Amino acid sequence: MAKPEQPAHRILVVDDNRTNALLLERVLVGDGHMVDVANDGQEALERVTHHCPDLILLDLDMPRIDGYEVCRRVKSNPATRFVPIVIVTAQNAFDAKLRAWELGADDFITKPFQCLEVVARCRSLLRIKDLIDERDSAEAVVFAFARVVEAKSPYTHGHSERVAAYALTLAAEVQLPEDEWETLRKGALLHDIGKVSVPDAILDKPASLTPAEFDIMKQHTVQGARIAEPLRSVRDAVPLIRWHHERLDGRGYPDGLFGGSIPLLVRILSVADVYDSLSSARPYRGAIPHPQCMEILNRDAAGGGLDSELVDAFSRVITPTAVSVISRTARVPDGSGFERTAASTSVVLKLG
Repeated sequence: MAKPEQPAHRILVVDDNRTNALLLERVLVGDGHMVDVANDGQEALERVTHHCPDLILLDLDMPRIDGYEVCRRVKSNPATRFVPIVIVTAQNAFDAKLRAWELGADDFITKPFQCLEVVARCRSLLRIKDLIDERDSAEAVVFAFARVVEAKSPYTHGHSERVAAYALTLAAEVQLPEDEWETLRKGALLHDIGKVSVPDAILDKPASLTPAEFDIMKQHTVQGARIAEPLRSVRDAVPLIRWHHERLDGRGYPDGLFGGSIPLLVRILSVADVYDSLSSARPYRGAIPHPQCMEILNRDAAGGGLDSELVDAFSRVITPTAVSVISRTARVPDGSGFERTAASTSVVLKLG
């Protein structure tokens, strides 16, 4: 049985030398790719914005905007940072390579180039790009699934998006290193995914749960961790999913962790999660006003549940105005990092 044809990749060739651009276009089209050509850096950025390519072949010495700036902008944009860039230039190899690699370039070909080498380098980078796209597709399915789980109930709809915004706001206040923000964001968005295993009759019960029902509810932490574990790109967030109901006094679940054995990211998430749960309507009660929510958080911290320093920091930045902004703006990012969640968090910080 013949293998199905792989869809053609779209490659952007950026070179103000028309002869070089046409040669690269001819070679790559002959290898089965769709090729766009841009004559300078400004045109290249416009093409990337309107139709993002799978790979860019980029000259450095160009009018209007040079290749270095194009590389910097593409690689600093979360929506395009994984697009491979191959620098194709006649500039001094050593100096150009160092600067281009510092800006995030993925490979480097010196003019005059061998056509077979160009084809081989492009094929190699496109294979890696395909693997990244497959990972992102799998991750997108998991996040979409988490949203579907929440959307089943009007009482939980939007909960995780708001928790993510609260958690990132708190992370900024306590100066959590930014390289940990993405793990926190993913953990917040997925922390309740295990509730898919909890019957709706328990999730939406308009009264207190029985001990047996509460035992079933507690299993959502374990089930959520099991759902997320196979996906490598969210594996760092599994502790947040499993442990977001742990308490510093050891009386949480599912593992009864105590004190410092609970990671900082989990403790941040717990504060944000408890606040949104209190401030949102539930089947058995209405939403609790902000001042009372903060009183409850402080009592919980004093009683050994939440981290008291984090609760203090949370009270500094989560004001009624900040809550209003987050309620209006918090959304799950759509495949391009966490720009929208981060943007709403930035607004909150300015207002808080």
